[in-house]
Amino acid sequence: MSFQAYLDTIKAKTGQSPDDLRAYAAFQGFLDDEKKLRPDVKAATLVASLKRDFDLGHGHAMAVYALLKGIRKEGD
Repeated sequence: MSFQAYLDTIKAKTGQSPDDLRAYAAFQGFLDDEKKLRPDVKAATLVASLKRDFDLGHGHAMAVYALLKGIRKEGD
């Protein structure tokens, strides 16, 4: 499955676009002023939050982590 397919599935399941997920992460205090994941935010913390609030599976939650961390980009 491509990275973009993960994002597409997340959108279909939750209605949340990558920008919506960034806004969620900012609201939760996970992002810094440059809209990047704060260095002190652990993957497990973000993943648990996404699982709880959006009922995402582990792989899809990790895709959001990769997006917010800057490891992967939309369209990959």
